[in-house]
Formats: sequence, structure tokens, C-alpha cells
Amino acid sequence: MIATSERSGPNEPAGRPLTPRTGLCAADVVARVAAGQTNATTVRTSRTIGEIVRANVFTFFNGLLVALFVLVALTGRWQNALFGGVVIANSAIGIVQELRAKRTLDRLAVLNAPRARVVRESTERDLAVAEVVLDDLLCLVAGDQVPADGVVRDCTGLTVDESLLTGESEPVVKGTGDPVLSGSIVVAGRGLVQTTAVGDDSYAARLATEARRFTTTHSELISATNRLLRWISLMLLVIGPAVLWSQFRTPDNESWQDAVTGTVAALVGMIPEGLVLLTTLAFMVATVSLARRSTLVQELPAVEGLARVDVVCLDKTGTLTHGDVRFDELVLLTPAADAAPAAVAMLAAADPANATAAALAAAFPSSGPGPLDIVPFSSARKWSAVRTEDAVTWALGAPEMVLPTPASVAQSVARTRADDLAALGRRVLLLARSTAPWTGGADDVRLPADLVPVALVVLAEHLREDAAEVLRYFTDQGVALKVISGDNPRTVGAVAAAVGVPGVTGATDAVDARTLPEDADALAQVVEDCSVFGRVTPHQKRAMVAALQRRGHVVAMTGDGVNDALALKDADIGVAMGNGSPATRAVAQLVLLDGRFAHLPEAVAEGRRVIANIERAANLFLVKNVYSLVLALITVVTLGAYPLAPIQLTLISTLTIGVPGFFLALAPNRRRYLPGFLRRVLTFSLPTGALIGCAAYAGHAVTRWLQPDADTAAARTTATIVVLLMALWTLGILARPLTTVKAGLLLTMTGLAFLCIAVPVIAQSIVLLEVTVPSVGVGLGIGASGALLVEVVHRLLPASTVTWRSGPAPRQTASERGPH
Repeated sequence: MIATSERSGPNEPAGRPLTPRTGLCAADVVARVAAGQTNATTVRTSRTIGEIVRANVFTFFNGLLVALFVLVALTGRWQNALFGGVVIANSAIGIVQELRAKRTLDRLAVLNAPRARVVRESTERDLAVAEVVLDDLLCLVAGDQVPADGVVRDCTGLTVDESLLTGESEPVVKGTGDPVLSGSIVVAGRGLVQTTAVGDDSYAARLATEARRFTTTHSELISATNRLLRWISLMLLVIGPAVLWSQFRTPDNESWQDAVTGTVAALVGMIPEGLVLLTTLAFMVATVSLARRSTLVQELPAVEGLARVDVVCLDKTGTLTHGDVRFDELVLLTPAADAAPAAVAMLAAADPANATAAALAAAFPSSGPGPLDIVPFSSARKWSAVRTEDAVTWALGAPEMVLPTPASVAQSVARTRADDLAALGRRVLLLARSTAPWTGGADDVRLPADLVPVALVVLAEHLREDAAEVLRYFTDQGVALKVISGDNPRTVGAVAAAVGVPGVTGATDAVDARTLPEDADALAQVVEDCSVFGRVTPHQKRAMVAALQRRGHVVAMTGDGVNDALALKDADIGVAMGNGSPATRAVAQLVLLDGRFAHLPEAVAEGRRVIANIERAANLFLVKNVYSLVLALITVVTLGAYPLAPIQLTLISTLTIGVPGFFLALAPNRRRYLPGFLRRVLTFSLPTGALIGCAAYAGHAVTRWLQPDADTAAARTTATIVVLLMALWTLGILARPLTTVKAGLLLTMTGLAFLCIAVPVIAQSIVLLEVTVPSVGVGLGIGASGALLVEVVHRLLPASTVTWRSGPAPRQTASERGPH
């Protein structure tokens, strides 16, 4: 929409006294800081140390484990209470890792924190947003996100987008005395605004709609894990009392200590004590890893989300090309064009808030008088204009927007020459003049029809050296690419062809967004079928992202300009360049702090590692939960002693789940994302866990039958050996394809298991095993047979449910090879 020039008046802001044009003095600022009238808010970028400790210590499962620990300790059998070390280890690891992540991310958040420009004591100063105080005079330009509520004191074509706050899609033209809301985005013009509400009193803070860092977006992993935990919690509430009843009723338990020990063993086995830790840890390690490569993750599960993306929408400038636009040449269209350089200088100086104007201002320094009136540039109309003292209107902007329908030979020639230059991938602006003024109101300014083309202003951009390789990476991974730019379609098409966007061979392959249909379904079809679009307005970018999402796509949007901010906010994953506008960085989930597009494949790789490895770890934990549940149910039905003691479950969990699960969750993994995490985990874990549980009970029962006079220790020894063998084999399946490191891990766990059984001091005094020839022989026989059945079940599962049954890893880019 359109903005016009406005001048200040005597209006007082919201009943408050006017701040002098020189701004607040030092004493005024000190008084307001003392009164707490600053823009600091209670919204934090990360959790406090106390919150981190509480979140990692005071959990439902930790509380249950501590209660069970106390019960076992009362029995006097200290070995069976060693599982209490799991609570300490899990909490300590979680706290230490989150504190490390907090320090790293908070340091980067400071680098990415928005800044505000204020006038104090006649000087324009750059401050942290939190240092703004009530009645400060804010200097706003296009690309800024308004840091506090205020009222306009002076403005030139100030236009703001309030859709993040109000949902209203059209930008609003502001005049002197109009209110401006915090969280809104300046899309055109500039203004001087006196703050009227700061900090938690501001509109955005009160409505809790301002973009916030390190919040949790939708995550398939987290939602599926939470669903599993709810099921397990319900299972514990139902099965726990039944197991307790059976253990006190069975004649196999000779004392209350035996009954308590059996009940605790059953419940400990059904608690996924490390699953939440490993899930959170994998996210945090990925986040810190990306932070070391200058990629700030502002929402923790964003790395997972990026791995699920199947469409990437790219802005041209600042993403495929470097954002440093430079003046190249001035192509005169008429012999009488002596005034062209001065006109370009005046236009650039009148509206210096964007990169194009800054480049032109550097090439054409302004030395003459300023304009009488201006229409500032906006992404919607794609031109700016000035009216000079000698009654001449000068317009500069996109040729097809300045001259939408050529009405003279000169206008047609200018459009043709501009199109020819754009087809070469060059960025072209048209300078035109008229003696007539522009017409229309504040929101509908129209240029005069008799504009005379004077010159073409050619700007130079150079492609990012890594753009072609990054796009090739996404193409190889089956990710569709959509180049969505506000530039000339021919320019965008030529650049897209140069960097290798699939299906684009030249400048004529780009779609002019002015021809796109308004109907949502028709728009979705065009966006699905085509790859490159030019002359796209900010509103159309949002519509295109929404159209792709309606088609079931997971969409990532990259950009650096204020015209990209709202599309980034709507996309499933928004990726902003570190040198982009403050508004764009504020709404993005990922910020490439050094502006290198090549970091995007690294983020995808981290997301894939997180998803694939957490799936492996979840299978390990859920297999244990299932076989513990099966053993508990059999125990309730048969009124027998629980086949495993708590210390034996601790040994099994440590060697087959805890230690290997930790390494597998953090290991490199480039498996492509496939939807259906929970379905795959259940498809593998349920039959595998049921087999292990049945085999363990069978071993326990056979040993009791062969040694009727022996106590339960011998039978539990058999059950321990059976579970160890089958669980280690399951670990080997989940670790495939085996690498040297994974094979070494598997052999180490197997060796430690052998030592715990073969060394009498460990076996008898700590693990409470009674190692005899029948117990070992039966355990090895049933365990080996059970491992074979696990392998058979694994091979019978559909390939789509066993994602680790994979071939060679996908080809890496150079940027991916480094970290991995």
C-alpha cells in the first residue's frame, strides 16, 4: 500500500507532555530508569539456572524412582538400590548440558538482539531495546520492528504492518499523532515516535504476541515422546498395584523384603528413565553444534523441523546473491538527461533506508536542495518519487511498475531495453520524470501517466559462491526449490538458471507474480508447478507459503528483507540472514549470523541426526518397557516371583540401553526424514519386547523346573542371561549399518556383560547372580534362540517401518563433510 509525506503537529502523546525535539536529557533517563519505566520485559530468552535445575530434578519419573529407591533401601539390600544412581546421573547430565547450551545460546542471542535508535540530548544513539525508556524519541525506518508503543511525532511516508499483532494483512499508513504498536513492522518511510508504553505495559507484551526466542514449536518427536510417556504413566498406575498384590501372594517370596524387591524391579523396568534426557540432549547438542557454525536456533525443535522440510522458498537478494548491491552504470535514454545524476541523488537521499538507496547514495552524493515532497519506496509498489522545487516529479523504481502500460514510443523503448538488461541477470531501475504531480490519497498514490523515461539505473549483484552447491544438495535430497523475489522476473529467472534451479534454463522461465490468480486453489497449483517467481509482493509471499502448506508441504522460507518477514513468520521454518532487517531476524526460527547460505545443509544434517538417532534410542527404551510389562503381566497371572531383581535390571539397562543409547543419540546420521516416528517405534518395539519378555520367563521357569530345590537366584541368573543376549542383539540391529565405532561399542558392552557374569565377586556380591551350569546353559540356549527370533521378526517387518535398514548414505556437500 502507499504512504505520503506528513509533518509534525502539536498533538500531545496520549495525554503525556511532549518530549523536546532534542530528546530526553541524562537526568530524565536516570529518573525513568529509577522508576522502572524501561523497555525491559519479564520475557526471557532462556530458562534461569533455578528453572533448569527444577526441570531436570523434579520430574514425575524421578519422583517415582526416588520413592522406589527408599522402599528398596528399607529392605537392607543395597545392591538393588543402585538404580538410584540413574536419577543422579540423568539429572546431572541434563543440568550440565542445558547450562552449557544456555551459555552458548545466550551469547549468540546478544549478537542477534535487536537495537533501537533514539534521540537524546540532540544526538541519535544506538541502544539495546531494553534500554529504551518512557518518552524516548524513537527513530524508525523501513525494516525496523517497533520496540515499544508510541505516538508519531514526525514522519515521512511512515507505513507499518501490524498483522503480527492484529491479523490485519494490509499495511497501515501513519500520520502525525497516530499510535504505533510494539511488535509492528515498518515497511516504508521513516518517522520519529515518542514512546508511551514500554516493557510489560506495551501492547505486544500484554497480548503475548511478540515473537519469542527458544519457545517450543510443533515437534513430531516431542509430541510422540510425550504420548508414549502418558501411556507408560497410565500403565504404571494400572499394573503397579496388581504386581504388588501378586508379589505378596506368591509362595516364591519368603519375606516382605522379597515382595518389595520384586515389585520395585517390575516398576523400574517399566520406567523410561533416560528417554526424555536423551531427546532433550540430542536437541541441545544439535543447537550448540549449529551455534558454533554461526547458526542461531531461536526455537529448539527447529533443527528437527528443517529436516522435515520438503519445499524451500528462497529470496534472491541476500540468499542466492550477496546482499551488497552496488551501482554499475547509468544508461541514458534521452540526450537531454543532464539532470539524471542529481535526480538519482535526490531520490536516494530522500529515502535511504534500503540497500538499493544506500548504494545509489554512495555513487551519487546529494549536494543540492531537498525535495518538497516524497513518496518513499515500499515493497508493495516497488518505486519511490520526489517532487522538486521547480515543479518536476521524478520517479525511480521497477520499469514495469513505473511504466505498467507503455503509452508512447519512448516508454516502449525504455521497457524493451530494461527487459534486455534484466534477461542478462542484471538488476534494473527506471528513472522517469513529469511536470505533473502524483495523484491519489495516502493509501493509493498514482504516478502521472505522461512520465518520460530518462535513464536506466543498472545495479550489480554477484552470486554467492556456494549457492549452486547448496541448491544441488537440496535437489539431491528431493527438496523442491521455489525462488520468490520482488525483482524483475527476467532478472530472477537468469539468476535462478545460473545457480542451477531445476527446470529453469533462462530468464523467460520465471513467472511474473502480477499474473498470479487470486483464487487459493489456482494459486496453489501454479506454485506447485513452477519454480521461479518475480515481482512478488510481501502479501503474495505469504499467500504462496500458505498455498504450499495447504498442499501438505512442510515449507522453509529464507530471506533478509522486511518484505520477507511475514512469510518467514508463516512458514514452518523461517531462516533469516544475520545481516537482514531486525524484523526478519525477530520472527525467524533460525538465523544465519554470518549470512552464509551454506550453513543451511548443515542445519538439515543436524535435524536428520536428531530424528534418526532419537528413533533408535526410543526403540531401545520401549523394547525394555515392553518386556518389563510382559514379565509383570505373566507374574500377576501366575502368582510367581518377578524373574529379575532391580540390580539385574540396572545392569541390563546400563549395558543395552543407557550407555549405547547415549552414544547412538549423538552419533552422526544422515538418514533422510520419513514421517511416522511413533508408528515405526511401536511396530519394532512391541514384537521384539514381547519376544524378550516371553523368553526371559521361559528361561526362569525352565531353571526352576531343573533345580526345584534352588532359590530364585539361579532362575533369575538364567533370565538375566537371556535378556542380555537378546537385548544386545537388538542393540546390534538398531546400530546398523555398523561402523567401526558402533562395532566397538557393541563389543565393549558384550565384554562388560561377560565380565559381570564370569567374575564371581561381581556376579554374586553385586549383581546377585547364582552362576551354575544349568542356569548358564539354559540361559545361553534360550537367549541364542530368542536372538535368532528377534532377527527373523526384524527381517519380516516392512522396509518402511525399519528405517535403519539402509543403503549408502546420500552424497554430502563440502559444507556437510566438515562437521561430520
